[in-house]
Amino acid sequence: MSLPLGDIVLDAQSFSRLQSFFQEASGIHLGTNKHALVAGRLRKRVNHLGLKDFAAYCDLLLEGQDDDERRQAIHLLTTHETYFFREPAHFRLLTEKVLPSLPAPRIWSAACSTGEETYSLAMTLDESLGNRTWTLMGSDISEEAVAHSRRGLYRMQRLDQMPPQYLKRYCLRGTGAYAGSLLIDPALRRRVQFFTHNLLEEPRERGRFDAVFLRNVLIYFDNTQKRRILQRVLSRLEPGGWLFVGHSESLQGLDLPLQIAGKAVYRRIAP
Repeated sequence: MSLPLGDIVLDAQSFSRLQSFFQEASGIHLGTNKHALVAGRLRKRVNHLGLKDFAAYCDLLLEGQDDDERRQAIHLLTTHETYFFREPAHFRLLTEKVLPSLPAPRIWSAACSTGEETYSLAMTLDESLGNRTWTLMGSDISEEAVAHSRRGLYRMQRLDQMPPQYLKRYCLRGTGAYAGSLLIDPALRRRVQFFTHNLLEEPRERGRFDAVFLRNVLIYFDNTQKRRILQRVLSRLEPGGWLFVGHSESLQGLDLPLQIAGKAVYRRIAP
């Protein structure tokens, strides 16, 4: 029998265990100020599984015998704040300055969450390049977020930054049970590749890229982890390639082979 949600309290010891679990899995440290957030996001899982408390849930996660639940917990603890054409100046720079110089651009949308950024890039590439060859990949640590991206089904909200012609050309409006939703056009979806990836690991067998969008994720890491992540990303970025980070993120003091090319935009210095 399920317990009332309010009766399941996240005690300090269980919170500490969840901190360790998530940091080991993602590299992200959940500060003590995230106690209520963690409790809120995971309490339903404890209840759904019929467990008596968070300690039992931690046992389940840390014993490593339920990979599906571990993936579910990582997904729930990962922030998925995103929307189409976030920070639109980056898309203008991509269209006006980056793409004209690339005969067959390869772009990686890293930590893409549920795919809104990646499809914003796909629309930009298709509109700007027409029949020219381009490659676009999106990745996220959460398998659920990657599955969401592949489906390409979204609620009709936070679309104020999407150019109206893109909404008309690349999005199908839902009807009936899907009213209030939009589906990314299947032809565009087929041109995008999504994969699961932890930024603290090497992105193997994906080739090199002319541009990487790594936006609004570095704020969750300390400088040591930022540098480690960026070194791995830069190993996949062509010399002279473009790196886009979030407008609120700084790479100052990280001692990396990058030069500033715009607001939250860098280029890899050739060795």
